[in-house]
Amino acid sequence: MSKPFDMEIFLAGVLTGSHATRQRHLRQAKTIQHEIAKRWQRATPWAWQRKHLVWFLEHYLAGRNDTTRYYYLLTVRLLARRLETSWTFNL
Repeated sequence: MSKPFDMEIFLAGVLTGSHATRQRHLRQAKTIQHEIAKRWQRATPWAWQRKHLVWFLEHYLAGRNDTTRYYYLLTVRLLARRLETSWTFNL
């Protein structure tokens, strides 16, 4: 029996800021995880490639408000920092 992936524990080391900011990052990271898992069957961030996050930013958020896209970009950058990659993302 395997445990579900806990995004809160995964991001615990890199989350900073107010309680509301940390909760927003967690909520958005879970949304990103869910959509990538649904599209590519990659359940954990360790299995993700840069293309998965680029897809999320470019296609999943395509019709969203610029502010929403910006806040998701911040969360994606936080995920990349936690994964210790050199990936860069822009809008």
